[in-house]
Amino acid sequence: MASDSGRNRSPIDPTKIAYVYMQLADYIAGQIADGTLQPGARLPGERDLAEEYGVAHLTIRRATKELRERGLVVTLPGKGSYIAYPENADEGGDGDS
Repeated sequence: MASDSGRNRSPIDPTKIAYVYMQLADYIAGQIADGTLQPGARLPGERDLAEEYGVAHLTIRRATKELRERGLVVTLPGKGSYIAYPENADEGGDGDS
């Protein structure tokens, strides 16, 4: 975990005209899109993410809410937040190898 490539560079650009929580949500959404974060993977806790990105835990909470609204993350109270499975994954079995 210490050699995570995402920690080398902050996803937050203070010169960008955008909310920090949106920048984080976009960054995490990008990690989901490129396969760095796989469906079913558990996100670290809010305080751990806040420490990793150098932001307040409420900023992480707001970014997670944004990801839930986009359908990219599912949060189970008391368990944590997980990367959502795509809506169309294995629904029809129409992908014959």
